[in-house]
Amino acid sequence: MKTYIKYLSNVFLKSVCYVFFIIGSLVIILNVLNETEFYKSYDVDYFFPVYMALLNTPALIFEVFPFIFLISTQIFFVSLFNNNEIQIFKYSGLKNSSILITIGCLTLIIGIFIITIFYSASSNLKNFYIKIKSNYTSEENHLAVITKNGLWIKDVKDGKIKIINASKIDNNYLLDVFITEFDENYDVLRNIKSEKVDTINKQWLVYEPKIYQNSEQLNQNELLIPSNFDYEKIQNLFSNLSSLSLLKLVELRKNYKQLNYSTIEVNIQIMKILTYPIYFILMTIFSAIIMFSTKQYKSNSLKISIGLFFSVLIYYLFNFFYVLGNIEKISLILSISIPLLILSIINFFLLFNVNEK
Repeated sequence: MKTYIKYLSNVFLKSVCYVFFIIGSLVIILNVLNETEFYKSYDVDYFFPVYMALLNTPALIFEVFPFIFLISTQIFFVSLFNNNEIQIFKYSGLKNSSILITIGCLTLIIGIFIITIFYSASSNLKNFYIKIKSNYTSEENHLAVITKNGLWIKDVKDGKIKIINASKIDNNYLLDVFITEFDENYDVLRNIKSEKVDTINKQWLVYEPKIYQNSEQLNQNELLIPSNFDYEKIQNLFSNLSSLSLLKLVELRKNYKQLNYSTIEVNIQIMKILTYPIYFILMTIFSAIIMFSTKQYKSNSLKISIGLFFSVLIYYLFNFFYVLGNIEKISLILSISIPLLILSIINFFLLFNVNEK
């Protein structure tokens, strides 16, 4: 490995670690405050909110990694500028483009590590965090999950416990439904079978139910069942996808297809994770161009402020297109590729004459 590559890699990695530590510390502090506020009415150990904050922090940090790379790149160049190392490299025949290629390749390697190792760990911790926190929410008895056997819902209402299984979903209708109703001691009260259940509101309308009770079968035209769930709530049950690893997301997508449940949100999450290394590289290059373009300014705070301003704009740009993809205003591919393409085009034009800066 060439000496300059080794040196630049070392400085860049130190900058990434430094910014990661600072942002991670801020996230932990804010998380601890948030968890402390949440658990203040519960009888828990004083360290418990800190423990919960630590479980949730990696997933939150994952979302801000693009900006960690942007700020890290700025810190990296501040270090080179302050020591006049850019000029030394230029006199030695090293072009600015070579520096960009070096830190860009390093960003790609780190990005692959982040989506394979870091994301898997953070999603598992997030999943554990959600399971623990569900014990302290009013929704702890109202659970739902999608498996290869369809949609399963545990619903507690008016002293009765219902276990509901539906093989498919068609808009606000659950199809091929089987409901087992228990009392508080989990003794079976009745079983209900129906081809279609309307969940448009929290009074479910069961069409042509077959009711099995006391060893008898009763047939009715319609049946109303009170529930804690309605169509809107069912549609939003599985929105916390950050608690699932890539393999689990792929499995969930397969289960969604079998259930006829929309896979848009899952597909966007998968594509978002897979394209993150490209996002990181574009942010690194963009940040480097900002630093080259503003190196005549003596104030490092001004340079970093300019970078942060543009990072906020980029953040809202990406989220705007993610939302358009989620609500199906544009296709999945466009929702992911358009912001990356815009950032790529901006970088392409700004890279002209970069060696002369």
